[in-house]
Amino acid sequence: MAARKKAAGRKTRSKKNPASKKGTKKAANKKPRVAVLMGSKNDWESMRAAVDVLEGMGVGCDARVISAHRTPDRHHAYVTGAEAKGIELFICGAGFAAHLAGVTAAITPLPVLGVPLDSSALDGLDALLATVQMPGGIPVATFGIGKSGAKNAGLFAAAMLAGSDPKVRKALDAYRKKQTAGVPDRPF
Repeated sequence: MAARKKAAGRKTRSKKNPASKKGTKKAANKKPRVAVLMGSKNDWESMRAAVDVLEGMGVGCDARVISAHRTPDRHHAYVTGAEAKGIELFICGAGFAAHLAGVTAAITPLPVLGVPLDSSALDGLDALLATVQMPGGIPVATFGIGKSGAKNAGLFAAAMLAGSDPKVRKALDAYRKKQTAGVPDRPF
């Protein structure tokens, strides 16, 4: 019975915020500064990389499943109310036609980072083209396809926040030093 209650608690948390499934690091109790949106629950495996990077640097995130096509009212309400709740930028991951980042950018002045996801028969090429081909005047910074793109979007978001936040700057510098130290001199 205790195991069933514990499992039920996990399900409830994951519906509210997929990031809560994984024991988050330094940012667990931080007010979210970055909204990480994804068009489908299935996108979490890729988009988790952005949340992991940011929370590892002490930046609070709010991860949500919001589809530009299937939940347009939820999307509009969340995006237009996000700035008042402390959100400073969006990372949007979507596959197929990948309109989530573009629609988000159209209704907020906050920066939007787009991550094309490889969820279609075209392995994300369709999502990449849909995300990168924004008309002049509605910018979306576009990253690589899939998990590595999500990770880079998280790092880019941290770099944006580091300009005005010394704690994030220190964490970003430490991340880069650790990454550099992890590269061997020789392949053998």
